[in-house]
Amino acid sequence: MLKKLLLVFLCSFAFTSFSQERRTLILGKIVDTLAIVKNANIINLKTNQGTFSSDAGEFRIFVKKGDSLRISSIQHVTKFILVDKKTVNTKAITVKLIENTVVLDTFELKRNHLFGRLGIDSKSVPTNKKDSLLRERMDFSKINMKVVAPDDHIDNMKPPVNNTDPTAKFAGAGVSGIIPFKGSARLWALRKELARKKAFPYKIMAELGEKFFFDQLKIPVDRYFHFLEYCNFLGIEELHKDKRILDIIKILQTESKTYLEIIKND
Repeated sequence: MLKKLLLVFLCSFAFTSFSQERRTLILGKIVDTLAIVKNANIINLKTNQGTFSSDAGEFRIFVKKGDSLRISSIQHVTKFILVDKKTVNTKAITVKLIENTVVLDTFELKRNHLFGRLGIDSKSVPTNKKDSLLRERMDFSKINMKVVAPDDHIDNMKPPVNNTDPTAKFAGAGVSGIIPFKGSARLWALRKELARKKAFPYKIMAELGEKFFFDQLKIPVDRYFHFLEYCNFLGIEELHKDKRILDIIKILQTESKTYLEIIKND
């Protein structure tokens, strides 16, 4: 009888321990004071597993009591949340982020009806209304960011085929032959790389947006290409090729401070 009670106790203890270690899939939603927040990054710091919020601001992630979640977005202040018993039981959580305020030294106040959110304001601003500085220096409105970049176009092309038959013999005067183009594969790879480099500034602008570069990083419009070249030694093009956007954002935010000091002294 004592052995049976001991066995039951051990089984119960093992089941309880397993239940405590097992994580639950919860449904979350991210909002701010104006609307839902899309493409926010959510990471469980205990498991190093992460995900992104959908177009509806929703996400799913495995957690258990005591886990820590980090929620970050480009336009918002990073927030840390400790998962409690209530969140695990209800399998739901709503996270409210605070907009990241950008402090300007000087500004010109104009009457408008904008909310201060790029995703909302862009729908209410007429498309023919352009900022004077952007119009003079760099007008991205004429560039269709959805068009497939030239490097993708070259990827689908094939290098010239060498049809020369090395075993063929000359049959006499007037016989024609195909001379192979030496180094064609190397030249083709070079063209492909140059096309990718040419398209990179427009791709990164389309993905991160003008507000990120010109409002948050405060990069002058006429220095945009020069700033990307300044950061290129840190491998941002290769990171973009590997789709490591968060690493690129960290590099640009760090290097922008030094870059602004350099051009200020110039």
